[in-house]
Amino acid sequence: MRTLLIGGALAALVVALSACGGSDSVDSELQRQVDLHAISQIEKDFHESMSKKDLDQMMSMWTENATMTGGAGFTATGKAEIRKFWAAAPPFQRENKWVSDHPAYKLRATVNGDRGTLFFECHFVDAATRKVELVTAIDADVQRIDGRWLITSTVGSAATLAP
Repeated sequence: MRTLLIGGALAALVVALSACGGSDSVDSELQRQVDLHAISQIEKDFHESMSKKDLDQMMSMWTENATMTGGAGFTATGKAEIRKFWAAAPPFQRENKWVSDHPAYKLRATVNGDRGTLFFECHFVDAATRKVELVTAIDADVQRIDGRWLITSTVGSAATLAP
């Protein structure tokens, strides 16, 4: 439903801006909005991949030479190391029946040409008990490569349940 609403809003924006005569500023604002939508889609796919325990979907969002940094000085470099990390991570363990959720209002995305940033929180909720099991945050650099936005680096951190 959320995708339908966002897609509809984006379509309305395209129609509205098209009626303005197609100036360069309108075209660049439209491109910026399209890029921000594509960047924010990474967050949606990220959470979906963990909820479904779909490691291939998770890895489809990363560049070959991406880096991922986490607590205690941990860094994974390249898709093979990042995949190994996620394969062992609690959200991907079959015994954990977790749903990966996020407060949408905390999502922040920027775009500057073919590069951008993305910040979001992950709230992992046990589906049976409805207990929050883990809360983390991701701060990512993203890049458009061959027309597709991908994660080039992330820094993970703890997050708190606060507005």
